[in-house]
Amino acid sequence: PTGPFVRMMDKGVGLRVGSVDILFSGGINAFYVQNQVGDRDANNVVLGGIANIDGQDSASIRNGLLPGNFSVSLKTQQEGFDLGATFGFYPGLNSVNNNGGANSAGNPSALGTTGIDFRQQFITVGTPSMGTFKGGRDIGLFGSQAILNDFSLVSVGTPGSNVAPSNTTFGRIGLGYVYTDFIPQITYTSPSFNGLQASIGVFTPLDAVNFSSVSGQLTSHDQPGVQGQLVYGADLGSTKTKLWASFVTQKLESANNTQALPEGQSVQASGFDLGTNIGLGPANLVLYGYTGRALGSTGLFFDAVSEDGQARDSHGFYVQGTYQFLERFTAGLSYGASYLDQASGEDNPLLVKQNSSWLFGLHYKLTDWVQLAGEYTYTKSEAQNGNSADENTFAVGASLFF
Repeated sequence: PTGPFVRMMDKGVGLRVGSVDILFSGGINAFYVQNQVGDRDANNVVLGGIANIDGQDSASIRNGLLPGNFSVSLKTQQEGFDLGATFGFYPGLNSVNNNGGANSAGNPSALGTTGIDFRQQFITVGTPSMGTFKGGRDIGLFGSQAILNDFSLVSVGTPGSNVAPSNTTFGRIGLGYVYTDFIPQITYTSPSFNGLQASIGVFTPLDAVNFSSVSGQLTSHDQPGVQGQLVYGADLGSTKTKLWASFVTQKLESANNTQALPEGQSVQASGFDLGTNIGLGPANLVLYGYTGRALGSTGLFFDAVSEDGQARDSHGFYVQGTYQFLERFTAGLSYGASYLDQASGEDNPLLVKQNSSWLFGLHYKLTDWVQLAGEYTYTKSEAQNGNSADENTFAVGASLFF
C-alpha cells in the first residue's frame, strides 16, 4: 500500500512516519557443518593456526560467517541535511560462555544462552554535495571491501571451533585478509566524483593481542587510529569494474613494564591493501592483497609484535572466481593465504607462518529472500618450523535476508 504514512521501501520492511523513513532489515542463517581433521601426529602444533589441531571430528548446527542480524535505520531531511541513525543487533544460534562478549567461545551445554552482538550504532549527517560524516560504531575502512566481496560471507568457509561453535565462523578471515572489525569511529566519505569516492576517519585504537601465546601485548592508547579508503567503480561496456585501496595506521604503545616494551615505548603499526572486482556477464573475478608491519594476522594487531615488542611483517591475498548459471545457481571457487613473519632476531619455531584455504561453494537463489548453499573448504595451518595441521569442512544450509 501507498499513502502519506505507509509506503513500500526499496529494501527491507519499513514505513514512513511524517518525514521520517523507518527501515527494518536483517537476516537469519543456519548451517549443518561437518568438520573432519586431517592426519595427526606430534608435529601438528601451530600456535596461532586456524585449522583444527585438537584431533576431533565434529558436527554442529550453527551460524556461518555472518551471525543473525536485525537492524533499524531512520532517515530524514532537516534544514537541508540528510540525517540517519542505525542500530544493528547481531544474535547467534549457539550458546556462548560470555567470557569476552557475545562472540566468545561456544558453550554447548544445556541451559546455556546465546549472545547478541550490538555491533552497529551510528549517526550520519551529510548532503549530496558535501559528503557524509559518520559517528558511532560501524565496520572499519581497512579490509572492509575484502570481506564484503568474499563469496563465503553468506556461507561458512573455515569454521574455527566446531566442537563448541561460537556465533560466527572464520569464513576467509585470517586466510587471505585481516578482519576489518566493527570499531567506534568518526569518518568522512566524499561525494562520488565520476565513480571515485574517498573515506577517511579516526578510530578507537586497539590493543596488540597475544593470540598465539608467543606474542607481545601492548595496551596503552594516547592517539587514535587512522584509516582511509578509495573506491572506484566504472562500467566499461559489458564489464563492471570496482577497484579499491585502503590503509590503517596506529601506534601500539606499552602501558607498563610488564608488557612487551618498557612503559611508554611504542611501535607504529601500518597496513595497506588493494583489490578489484571484475564482472563480465555471469562471470566474476575478485583479486585482493594486503601487506603490513605490526599489523598482525587474522584480527587487527593479533600477534603483531614479538614477545620483546619487535614488529612482525605480514601479508596475504585471495583469488576468487564465480559463475552464475541457470539463472539461480552461482558456483564459486577461491584460494587465499595469510602469512606472518618472525621479527628480526626472533626464534619461535611453533608460531604460525601461514594459514591458507581452498573453498568451493554452490549457492541457489530459492526466492528473493532465501538462498541455499552447499560448500567444501580445505584449511591448512603451517608453523615457522614446518609443523602443520589441516582439516576438511562440509557445510549445507540456508540464509534469509530481508
